[in-house]
Amino acid sequence: MSSMKAPRGTVDLLPEETAKWQYVEKMLKDICNNYHFYEIRTPLFEHTEVFQRGVGDSTDIVQKEMYTFEDRGGRSLTLRPEGTASVVRSFVEHKMHGYADQPVKLYYFAPMFRYERPQKGRMRQLNQFGVEVLGSSDPAVDAEVIDLAMSCYQELGLNSLKLIINSLGDQESRESHRQALVDHFMPYKDELCSDCRVRLEQNPMRILDCKTDKDHAAMDTAPSVLDHLNAYSEDYFEKVKNYLTLMGIDFEVDANLVRGLDYYNHTAFEIMSEAEGFGAITTLTGGGRYNGLTEELGGPATPGIGFGMGMERLVMALEAEHVAIPSENELDCFLVAVGDEADKASVRLIHDLRKNGIQIDRDYQGRKMKAQLKAADRYRAKYVLILGENEVDQQLVNVKEMKTGNQEEVPLNQAVAYMQEKLSGGNSNE
Repeated sequence: MSSMKAPRGTVDLLPEETAKWQYVEKMLKDICNNYHFYEIRTPLFEHTEVFQRGVGDSTDIVQKEMYTFEDRGGRSLTLRPEGTASVVRSFVEHKMHGYADQPVKLYYFAPMFRYERPQKGRMRQLNQFGVEVLGSSDPAVDAEVIDLAMSCYQELGLNSLKLIINSLGDQESRESHRQALVDHFMPYKDELCSDCRVRLEQNPMRILDCKTDKDHAAMDTAPSVLDHLNAYSEDYFEKVKNYLTLMGIDFEVDANLVRGLDYYNHTAFEIMSEAEGFGAITTLTGGGRYNGLTEELGGPATPGIGFGMGMERLVMALEAEHVAIPSENELDCFLVAVGDEADKASVRLIHDLRKNGIQIDRDYQGRKMKAQLKAADRYRAKYVLILGENEVDQQLVNVKEMKTGNQEEVPLNQAVAYMQEKLSGGNSNE
């Protein structure tokens, strides 16, 4: 394979595709603003320990998927494989737990890097939108974060969605469930895959999420985490479900839903696409509560909850449901200049129009007038401004509205005001 092509598991987003992404990103930012979230931007790479401690040594991400390298100073650095650990590291480093207003509500757009087998919607460089709320253990926050995630999809026009929720319980509940899983799976240890034999020692809950052993008979009879919730955890989960019901958000409880990261507890959730033809991997978003992560990264005990949403999978879901993304590729104006003097005059005119907020382009190929007009058509220009030698002599510009074909001669020194009025919907003849 040629080294002059994009590396395996990465793609170029060309202008027609980035237009879709820009529309989606703007919608997501507007929704976050409505929910009073603020954007955070963290480095592309971190000290490897941030992810070892923040994601968990027993996870597939840390064990198999990270892009890790040594810099010239011998420090181990890792390209960011997920967003939460970086955000929490920043939260701790900058003492955001000391802010007067709590909880701290953050969102991010960021590329992530995971060495895994590329497939549709799952790349080695993936783009993620995510939110994190740090500083509150109120179950209403859990419901708000789930509501935000659902709103993102619904306001973009998706309908074929399924929300799955579960409770992993607090530390006491998890320990009780952990022991029950060890007791249950230990007799089958030699029948499990090599990964699950390790998980049995390190994090037995993740056996329930194994793709290799999912059809093993022991999976069907595995103890449910919901049977091991203590009174506090049961009450917490009931409150989350009640809040979702009050918001009119439909959900299903799935006791086998576990999150792949070690730090999750209490609420866990996933949003799936049920659109026909979306593909075998239906998960769009995964998230949950993580109480204990800030301590792992050197900060004070601070409860948190968040989710990560794959942008590639979001765009795939929009395509699967045939959601039309509004096109914004119309051009306000295209300037056609014929002759040397007109070419010179166009330079200042274009500069003045742009400085006054008017979108305009011109020909840079030295083409004849007919070819320039064709270019204006291809750009879907609303207006064409024509400058020839005669117009320059008379200090005029010929303005043609493409939709109606109407033309009008406008003094050059009034062209900016004329175009501003036209583009704002006004009528200069009134």
